[in-house]
Amino acid sequence: MSRIYNFSAGPSMLPEEVLKTAAAEMLEYGNSGQSVMEMSHRSKEYDAIIKQAEADLREIMNIPDNYEVLFLQGGASTQFAMIPLNLMNKNKKADYVITGQWANKAYKEAARYGNARAVASSADKTYSYIPAVADSDFDPEADYVHICMNNTIYGTKWNNIPNTGNVPLVADISSCILSEPVDVSKFGVLYAGAQKNVAPAGLTIVIIRKDLIGNAMDITPTMLNYATHSENDSMFNTPPCYTIYVAGLVFKWIKKLGGLEKIAEINNKKAKILYDFLDSSKLFKGTVNPDDRSLMNVPFVTGNEELDAKFVKESKEAGFVNLKGHRSVGGMRASIYNAMPIEGVEKLVEFMKKFESENA
Repeated sequence: MSRIYNFSAGPSMLPEEVLKTAAAEMLEYGNSGQSVMEMSHRSKEYDAIIKQAEADLREIMNIPDNYEVLFLQGGASTQFAMIPLNLMNKNKKADYVITGQWANKAYKEAARYGNARAVASSADKTYSYIPAVADSDFDPEADYVHICMNNTIYGTKWNNIPNTGNVPLVADISSCILSEPVDVSKFGVLYAGAQKNVAPAGLTIVIIRKDLIGNAMDITPTMLNYATHSENDSMFNTPPCYTIYVAGLVFKWIKKLGGLEKIAEINNKKAKILYDFLDSSKLFKGTVNPDDRSLMNVPFVTGNEELDAKFVKESKEAGFVNLKGHRSVGGMRASIYNAMPIEGVEKLVEFMKKFESENA
């Protein structure tokens, strides 16, 4: 069997070591006589799995004790409603910085429940940069400030976290979770869909400061109330059992590698290889302001749509798949999440050099 290099923005590559462990345990987990897929979520075997997964995530991210870790469903998009329903509960106001499609969707959803204000936006240049914001730009009476830490489609990343003072900062970290260390204590809420750096699709991780739980709006559905899940240890209903199990394997893989410091070192090396080539290429060019480049998602173009299409076609034939850019921006995009080996990026650059020599 020959595995391809999958540059998909999500669902994305998983570490081979994790896949092999999951395959070996598919028919029977431990001595349970059953697959994790078949296990009761109330069983002692599964209770051990989910508790260990949470403990490992807390260790990896250095999550303080005054934060809850919730394993939920519904994708990060469901959090667009859960956040205002649970947090926009004092002054009915929230500030949003619009840096891409998902930040904009979160903002529009919040506007259904209160006064959501767009503090700044980079839409004027196709979200190719992170807008500068000053402390004074934020409303001190806002119930929270929301940002999307890494913008999957456009390849931008917040490298300087805004200072929101006493106003809780909420961040969508779906496409950068576990890619480098993050100071959890600077945030009120961190949330992420699992399908990029953590596990197969189906799991949403929410890390929330405990004092922000328990004040949901009266109209909040039971399943969209953080208190529901906090009070029941993410077991109010059947959780995404198998996805949590795979997430647990990924957490163990990260610990074995050396934690987030080591992961960040590898990710920076991968990104540098690709960005250095783009900066020197005569054919390809990156589309993002250099100061705001993502470690995870690297969009680029040739400047010619026909040539872009030819590159996507030929790269797929060469074993590099899912390099086509998002339909809203075109061009190409290489998502180089944690599971993408350095070798994959090196071979992609070799192919790009060959394509350039034949087409420039």
